[in-house]
Parts: sequence; C-alpha cells; structure tokens
Amino acid sequence: MTSAPGDSVNEQSTVRRGIPLAVYLLGLSLFAMGTSEFLIVGVLSDIAGDLQVSLPTAGTLISAFAAGVLLGAPPLAVLTLRWPPRTTLLVCQTLFVVAIAFGLLIPGYGALVAARAVSGVAYAGFWAVASATAIRMVPPDRTARALSVVVTGLSLAMVAGGPAGTLIGEHSGWRAGFWAVAALTAATAIAVRLTMPGTDRGKEAAPDRGAELRAMARPRLWVAYGNTMLTTAAYMVSFSYLGALLTDSGGLPAGWVPAVLALFGIGAFAGLTIGGRTSDRHPFPTLYAGILGMVVVSVALALLGSHLAATVPLVFLLGLTGFLVNPPVLSRVFTIAVGAPTLAGATNVSAMQLGITVAPLLGGLTIGAGLGLPSVGWVGAALGLVSLGAALTDARLDRRASAQPTAATQTAPTGLTG
Repeated sequence: MTSAPGDSVNEQSTVRRGIPLAVYLLGLSLFAMGTSEFLIVGVLSDIAGDLQVSLPTAGTLISAFAAGVLLGAPPLAVLTLRWPPRTTLLVCQTLFVVAIAFGLLIPGYGALVAARAVSGVAYAGFWAVASATAIRMVPPDRTARALSVVVTGLSLAMVAGGPAGTLIGEHSGWRAGFWAVAALTAATAIAVRLTMPGTDRGKEAAPDRGAELRAMARPRLWVAYGNTMLTTAAYMVSFSYLGALLTDSGGLPAGWVPAVLALFGIGAFAGLTIGGRTSDRHPFPTLYAGILGMVVVSVALALLGSHLAATVPLVFLLGLTGFLVNPPVLSRVFTIAVGAPTLAGATNVSAMQLGITVAPLLGGLTIGAGLGLPSVGWVGAALGLVSLGAALTDARLDRRASAQPTAATQTAPTGLTG
C-alpha cells in the first residue's frame, strides 16, 4: 500500500531505528494462534474418543484448519483491504477466539470442524496483516528483521506451544489446551490494541484493490511464492517424521523426544535471528546459504538417520537452516509487491501452509514404498534443490527488473530491493 508523505507510521519509522514493542507482540499473537495448529496433533486420540469418531475422521480437524489457512487468506485480505490494519488484526483475533469457543461449547463433531476452518481463516488473515503492518512500523533497512520477529511466533508455536498445550490437555482434558490458546489470544489482542495506537492509516492513501490485483500478475511474485512453498516443505518433510525417526530408527527413549525437538526450536530461533539481521543487506546470499544448508542436513539425515549420536545435532541444524531462509523468502514477496503488500502477503501465507500440508504427504510416499524413515531426508534434499533453482530464477528476474526499472521499482523503499 502506498503512503502519503505525512503518514504517521512512516514518520514513526524514521525515528524508531530498533524494533517496536508492538512488532514483538504481533509475534506473540502469532505464537498464541499458531499453537492451535500444532496442539491438536497431540490430543487427536482424546478428541476421537470423546466425540466417538474414528481417528481418521478426527484427523479431518487438522485438514479443516489447514484448508482455512490455505484458502481463506487471499479472500479475507481482499475483503478487509480498506480497513485500518489495527482493526483487521483485532477482528481476526476476535473471530479466532469466538470460533474456538463455538467449537468447544457447541456439542458435536460438525461444530468442531466448522470452528477449525473458521479459526484457520482468522489465523491466516492475522498473519498476513501482521507481516504487512510490521514492515510499516520499521525503517526500510529493518524489514527482514521485523518479519523474522513475527515469524518467530510460528516457530515457537511449533516446538513449544503445541507440546505445552498437549501437556495441559493431558492433565485437564483436551478442551483445556484450546481454552488456554483462546485466553492467550484474547490477552495479546488487548496488548496489540494498547501498543498500536497510531497504526491506523490516517493520511495514508486508501488501498487500491486494482493495484493489489495487478501486483499478483507479476511472474516474479509467483516464483517467490513457489520458493516459499518449496523451502517450507523442504524442512517440514523431515520435521514431520523426526519423532518417529528418533525413536524407531535412532532408538531414543520416547520420553526424550520433546527435549530433542526443542533443539529444533533453538536452531529455528537462531536461524531467524541470523536471517533477520543479514537479509536486509544480503537477501540472496542468505537465501542460498539456508537452502544449501538444508540440502546438506537433509542428505545427512538420510545417510545417518539410524545413528542417534549424529541425528541429535542434525535436528538443531535442520531448524537453523530451515528458518534461516524465512526472512529473505518473506521479504522477497514484499519487495516484489511493494505498494500492494496485503494480498501478496496473504497469498504467501497460503503458500507456506501449502508447504506444511504437502510435506508429510511427500515423505509418506517414500516411507510407504518401504525405503525407511531416513528416506524422508532424500525428499527434503530434492525439494531444497528445486527451491535453489527457484531462488536463482528469482535473482535473475530481479537483475533484469533492476536493469529496466519500472515505476514500481523506482519507488521501492531503499533496502528492500534484492
């Protein structure tokens, strides 16, 4: 979205050289909402027993949330395009909390499926607007760093929020974990409202739906979306089967699995921190380093997955390299779609969810073929190599666009070009 010279957010950005507190709260909000996606895996058997449905039927609750994220983000972005960003964030958080409460209070499996789908839409909408809002709250040379702070919430939800919610569910019933998610989301909504008093548009030019849709027609943008999906799937295909790989192939006692998976989270945090600091100045080198690192780690898992002493440090390195690519991948989308970030950002959320969704399916193909659990590493390596091709294509298109500047690239903020 373009901004008038007097836009209050841009004026704040010229003063705030660091990352504002509100950006960290957006990351905390994404942690709260994202925990819902990973929490359900640990309590699925309890839900099936309580609602008297089969386990595969209960598994559609995972698919319903994923479908809400995948399909709901772009339409919601168009619907709320002219709303003030703060209003959209609060509406998404409120809708998320109401959907959870509806699913928990209304008896029956159907109500819970509907609630999961709606909460997925709300989660995707919040994620997209939070990313676009974060980059408006910082100077141009802090864009990737701000995005890394927001995405940190997702990585923490994956490795900490889900297990913590599962633990609550085991001691107090599966509904208790979701009530905890709803309560934390409500608390962060209040905090976001109190810390973002100046993020409504004010003098900022009204968003143009036509400009947003025209931005979606740029081939470079779809190359970036492809890279988002591929890089996400490249690390998620191994992450999805890490628990089984550690216990069945590596011989790790089941009680130690959460501790080892925490290494993935530590690595992810380190990767986001490094990527957030280097991507603003060196987006493509950071992207190449992360992708090549994922390929090497994936091959190592394929070859050494049955050796516990080797697998444990590789879990940390998978988190490091997998999340090192997130800041440059996310910032590339906002670079290409400068001036029209809302719909582009929402579609990028869908691309990331698509990677999360297809990864276990692709890994399951090699396992089902009898190649063993470590074989998912070969799938991750192959996806990484394809994503490297997409990154090289993006870089070539970027150089071509820089050689023939258009009105859009001429007005791109300094520090956002790749």
